[in-house]
Amino acid sequence: MAAILAVDDSASIRQMVAFTLRSAGYDVVEAVDGGDAIDKLRERDVDLVLTDQNMPNVDGLTLVRHLRATPRYGKTPILILTTESSDEMKQAGRAAGATGWLVKPFDPKRLIDVIRKVLG
Repeated sequence: MAAILAVDDSASIRQMVAFTLRSAGYDVVEAVDGGDAIDKLRERDVDLVLTDQNMPNVDGLTLVRHLRATPRYGKTPILILTTESSDEMKQAGRAAGATGWLVKPFDPKRLIDVIRKVLG
């Protein structure tokens, strides 16, 4: 069973994402922002990171750049799930090293399809 780190400062979004992922058979670790995510990743490995962009303390793009600079997570799939939909933000995500970009509100089936695709 693949482990996924779900990072979002909104408790309701985190709960919806975690429920969707667990229902599809994934092990889910939750984090409230990028800083919390970094702390959680010191404690355990995950197979995929799913992060919001707009969060206090450490935002999604900063988290992506941090993980890409870490040998352990240099090639781990990282998906950004956010309300941001501008081409500029998507380009910034690609430049930071994000694997993909999904816009909220999310469709649970599409989210699972994308995760299965990037996990192989």
